[in-house]
Amino acid sequence: MTTSTIDARVTSPAPEPASPPARTVLRERLSLAALLIGTGVLYLWNLSINGWANSFYSAAIQAGSESWKAWFFGSSDMANSITVDKPPASLWIPDLSARLFGVNSWSILVPEALMGVASVALLYLITRKYFGHRAGILAGGVLATTPVAALMFRFDNPEALLILLMIAAVWSLMKAVDDGRWRWLILTGVLVGFGFLTKQLQVTLIVPALSVTYLAFGPGGWPRRLGQLFAALGAMIVSAGWWILAVELWPASSRPYIGGSQNNSILELTLGYNGLGRLNGDETGAVVPGRGHGMGALEGMGGPGGGRGGAWGETGWLRMFEPAQGGQIAWLIPAGLVLAIVALVLIGKARRTDPRRAYLSVWGLWLLVTMGVFSFMAGIFHQYYTAALAPAVAAVVAAGGAVCWSHRDRLWVRLALGASVAITAIWGFVLLDRTPDFVPWLRYAVLIVGLLAAVAMVFAGIRVVAAAALSGAVIAGLAGPVAYTVDTVTAEKSGSIITAGPAVAGGFGPGGRGGPGMPGGRGGDGPGGLLRGSTPTQAVVDKLIADADDYTWVAAAVGSQSASGYQLETGHSVMPIGGFNGSDPSPTLAEFQKLVAAREIHYFIGGGGPGAGAPGMAGGSSQPSSQISTWVQDNFTPVTVDGTTMYDLTQPTS
Repeated sequence: MTTSTIDARVTSPAPEPASPPARTVLRERLSLAALLIGTGVLYLWNLSINGWANSFYSAAIQAGSESWKAWFFGSSDMANSITVDKPPASLWIPDLSARLFGVNSWSILVPEALMGVASVALLYLITRKYFGHRAGILAGGVLATTPVAALMFRFDNPEALLILLMIAAVWSLMKAVDDGRWRWLILTGVLVGFGFLTKQLQVTLIVPALSVTYLAFGPGGWPRRLGQLFAALGAMIVSAGWWILAVELWPASSRPYIGGSQNNSILELTLGYNGLGRLNGDETGAVVPGRGHGMGALEGMGGPGGGRGGAWGETGWLRMFEPAQGGQIAWLIPAGLVLAIVALVLIGKARRTDPRRAYLSVWGLWLLVTMGVFSFMAGIFHQYYTAALAPAVAAVVAAGGAVCWSHRDRLWVRLALGASVAITAIWGFVLLDRTPDFVPWLRYAVLIVGLLAAVAMVFAGIRVVAAAALSGAVIAGLAGPVAYTVDTVTAEKSGSIITAGPAVAGGFGPGGRGGPGMPGGRGGDGPGGLLRGSTPTQAVVDKLIADADDYTWVAAAVGSQSASGYQLETGHSVMPIGGFNGSDPSPTLAEFQKLVAAREIHYFIGGGGPGAGAPGMAGGSSQPSSQISTWVQDNFTPVTVDGTTMYDLTQPTS
């Protein structure tokens, strides 16, 4: 094949393919069915092992299944005292599921698993259109078996819906790249807007990728493309802003307090605690060491909060590759970057609107921008946030690999393929070596198979060798993530801070597996705390539900996690004083005293929340939650039921 022939193949748009043979169509349908059914089984298998998962959100789902006001606002309790610290979109679908099938682990978590299957299917469709069926299968398979993605698609955090909406936004953008119609850009804006209602500003991390890609590679003149992007911006503002406006205009006296804010404002929550605070570490109301609320519940998780090292780990360019995050997401990041760069070089002289370049651009920028922000954000950062990188990693690996493989007749491309496989094998060995007791032989198998496949890639111009090289590369690249994913779906995952796979030495915060006695585990009976929901005994539940219909709240407890378990087990509203951290000024001491005087609250449950202790604990004596705790202790008699301290607020000591 001459150089001019190869250049023509690279720079010219592919001709319309002929209809594939029936046998090929059947084979593709069967492999797609295997991918989607396998993903469904993986995500649904033993799902109930996670119980209430994050009981903070499960309690809010329970509330929304019983109260439409709670559904609309995302309230933590049916009586609408306070909301979760996020917009409510991620709760809406599980809320409806719980209305239909009752409040239980399956009704809450199955919608999340189905969102995972939908995400895999949609990524397959996008990739297949531009790079073929096998690339689509690879993209979907990589996403399905990324450990942190599997974790989040079996959990009730906002990530499942957020990932699905972001992938859908790329799908609609690529439709716009194909035909330049305004409706696709508007739909892109709408999808991003609903992503904002899922997890606020995190969705905006893909906006640069969407905007730059369409402005650079969309059809039509640049004034038209710019106008279409402004239309998408308007659609994004409207689709997110209607709910924000409704909350702002709704009288504060007749809606729940906005959890996570200090001034009962959704705008403050958006721009502060869930916005700039995540970047600069100045998160008013957060409970972290050395951050203005005392040495609280997170003491021991790291050094002073914020800066380059602290409760949330070191910041810097290598953050995604450190022990805490590496096994969650980083298995294929180096290979993906290498393959994407080589693919862009190969496509280099194609027409400006070549959709393959646009595809690599949008996913590559998604990966780089999101990874960069995650690497340097000084505020609250959890390992499971990295699930947002999973679709981009899967996409660049599959697309970059497909382009490079189709040009393996060039020696330098084969060398690049070999280098990417070798890097993947060596990096996989390093990641697996961080958990040496976990399938000890696997790291050596990955290294040996990967290095042999890397050498074979250099000779991939020979058909027999090519098949062996490709098989070895896939095995070496996916063996580690698949093993971590299998470990994830077979182990209980519950609480606020969870990680995929086995526990890794050197990670910050709670270990990866969770379990009794660990902040991320379910533990024994007790009031719970900042990171773990309460687990009341039957005796405690019986005491709470006695005469429950006579009260608006059967109990109050400091912190949403502490309140969540009591609410889930009793089926009645439990007031989470101070919201998630126990540091929100809701209710104030005066407001709480008024509710007690009106016999709206039956019991106060001691312990648990970070603001429930004495001065010097997280929250401090100036926090309303601590003031309420002190007032209750001074004016009501404690009764211990199965180790749980309870105060009957209808029976003051004087």
